[in-house]
Amino acid sequence: MNAGVDVEAGTVGVRMPKHIAIVMDGNGRWAQAKHLPRTAGHHAGSKAVRRTVEYCAQQGVEVLSLFAFSSENWRRPKEEVEILMRLFMTTLKQEVKRLNENKVRLLFIGDRGAFSQALQDKIKESEQLTGENTGMTLIIAANYGGRWDICQAAERLIQQAVANNDGHLKVTEALFEDSLATAGIADPDLFIRTGGEKRISNFMLWQMAYTEFFNSAVLWPDFNEDYLREAIFAYQNRQRRFGHTGEQIESAQNNTKNEL
Repeated sequence: MNAGVDVEAGTVGVRMPKHIAIVMDGNGRWAQAKHLPRTAGHHAGSKAVRRTVEYCAQQGVEVLSLFAFSSENWRRPKEEVEILMRLFMTTLKQEVKRLNENKVRLLFIGDRGAFSQALQDKIKESEQLTGENTGMTLIIAANYGGRWDICQAAERLIQQAVANNDGHLKVTEALFEDSLATAGIADPDLFIRTGGEKRISNFMLWQMAYTEFFNSAVLWPDFNEDYLREAIFAYQNRQRRFGHTGEQIESAQNNTKNEL
């Protein structure tokens, strides 16, 4: 077993992912399996969110991104969407104080315009309250889509060029990234999807170009610290090459060790 997570003891060693992104899938199926309404799964899923946030903060994860509501989720039954919006508001009211006390900074990404004014105000208030915190950054993707993010970044650059009367604006990757909803945030190191599905589902399409993927069959309400440690352990035992060969990576690591 390589240095990293001791799965049995639950300890964390080297190469902790700095940014973890999660698609929290399986709330509805969890409820159906228990012969409960789908909304009961969403309530149970909110408890899994708290467990995950607390564990990641304790382990020194710098950024945790959670896909709470996609731009496609509006297609769900109206009653379920309304309950999700109420749960979103209730959770914010209940959890923001706790997050602030633990120095967690909240950042919401996505098109807020479709939300009620009350929810938009609560989102803004939560960001302002926690904006100066220096602990973990918790990104909540709500009414978010990766394609939307790319399109709005392109639109910003077009507006910038027009405002500056610049017909020869050179669009670089760095410039484009500065126009994304996650500007200033490092790309995810580890992407986790629960519920057994093997799709990215339009989440951070640009940002996850070199992210390590981990799929779990566990439904989100049952996802706990043990499963999270398993995902982190899998990440820590992969070689991230970013286009280089394995030999180049090993040579660089050996050189670093020799310098020390």
